[in-house]
Amino acid sequence: MFDDIDEIAQAGILPARWLRRAVQENIIYSDKYKIQEQNYQPASLDLSLGEKAYSLQCSFLPFSDTVEAKLPELTIGEIDIRDGAILEKNRAYLIPLLEELRLPQGIRARTNPKSSTGRLDIFTRVISDYSDRFDDIAEGYEGRMFLEVFSRSFTIKVKTGLSLNQLRLFNGDSRCEPGELQRIHQSKPVVFPKAGQPGQLTQPNENNTIGLSVDLTGTSHGIGYRAKKNSALLDLSRTDYYDPGDFWEPVFADEDRPFILEPEEFYLLSSAESVGIPPEFAAEMTAYDTSSGELRTHYAGFFDPGFGFGEDGRLGGIQPVLEVRAHDVPFMIGPGQKVCTLTFERMLETPEDWYGPKVGSSYQESGRVLSKHFSPNLAARQIKMFEGPVG
Repeated sequence: MFDDIDEIAQAGILPARWLRRAVQENIIYSDKYKIQEQNYQPASLDLSLGEKAYSLQCSFLPFSDTVEAKLPELTIGEIDIRDGAILEKNRAYLIPLLEELRLPQGIRARTNPKSSTGRLDIFTRVISDYSDRFDDIAEGYEGRMFLEVFSRSFTIKVKTGLSLNQLRLFNGDSRCEPGELQRIHQSKPVVFPKAGQPGQLTQPNENNTIGLSVDLTGTSHGIGYRAKKNSALLDLSRTDYYDPGDFWEPVFADEDRPFILEPEEFYLLSSAESVGIPPEFAAEMTAYDTSSGELRTHYAGFFDPGFGFGEDGRLGGIQPVLEVRAHDVPFMIGPGQKVCTLTFERMLETPEDWYGPKVGSSYQESGRVLSKHFSPNLAARQIKMFEGPVG
C-alpha cells in the first residue's frame, strides 16, 4: 500500500490522484456504499453520513476506548436517517460515517467541516477510536470515524450520503519552510487588496501565514449577514432553494467606526483581503487566539489549491467568508484588526484539477457569502427590503 510514495522527495498533502489510490487500495473504504466521484476535491475527500444518528447527553472523547463502547452511557436516542431525519438545533448528535480508514505508517489524516457546513453555523468534528483529539487521526489508524454534529442556529434535515465534512491525508511534514510563502508572493501573489480599495496590503508572515481582517466597507448590500433566532426547517439536500430572508438578516456598518458583534449571535462576514492559493499549496484557517478577543472565527478550515487563483492564475483572489461568533460579551472589531489566520502548507504534488467550477466548487466567485442552499436571486431581492442599519 502506497509503497512508492516514499519515492516522492517532498512531503505534503495528498491530492485527489492519491486519494483515489487510497480508495482503490482500501486505505479509505466503505463496505456498503460506493465512494462517489463528486466527493473527490483537489486536496480532500468529502465524507458521507451513515444510516443512524445518536442524540447525545454531551460531547466526549474516547481516550483509551472505542467510540461505540462509550455510546451506551451517553446516548439519549437513536434515529434512522436513511430517508431523512430532523436534527434539532442546540443538541449534540453523533453520526457514524460511511467511510472507514486503514492508514499505513507515515500517513495521517485531518478532518474539517465543509464550507457550506460552516456557513450554516453547524459545528462538526470527527471522533475516532482511542483518541484524545478531535479531527486529528494518527498514522496507522484502523477503524471507523464518527461525526459529531451540533447545529447552533437552525433546525436541519439530513440523510444518509450527505457530506458535512471532509478529510485530508498527509505524508510526513507538510509545513512550508520559513519565509517560503513570502518568496512565492513576490512572483505569484497570494494576497490582494479588495478591488477598488487600494491601500496598505497585508503581507505573508515569516511563518507562512496571512492574518485576515473583516471588511467593514462592504457594499450597498451591507457587510454580511446575521442568523435569525427563529427560522424554518433547513433541508441540507436542497441547493439554490431557500429564501435567505427566512433565515438571515443583512448587517450594515459605518466604515469609519468599529463594528460591534453581539454575544452569541452568528455572523457571516467577508475578509478585507482577497486570497489566491497557488496549486502547489493548500491552506487552513487556524484556531483563533482567544487572547485577542472572545470570539470564534471560521468553522470550516480547509482551502483547496486554486481557491481564488483560477485555472490560469489570473483570478486575482477572492475574499474568504468568515464565520464569526462572539462569546460572553459584545466585542468590537475595527478596520484592519486581524481576527483569524490562514496557514499555508505544501501539496505532495500539484493536483490535476484545481478548486473551481470544473470540480463542482460552490464558492469560486466573488460576493457569494451565503451557503449553496440559498438562492442568490432571492438574496438580492431581500436586501432591497432593508433601507437602514440592522444591528
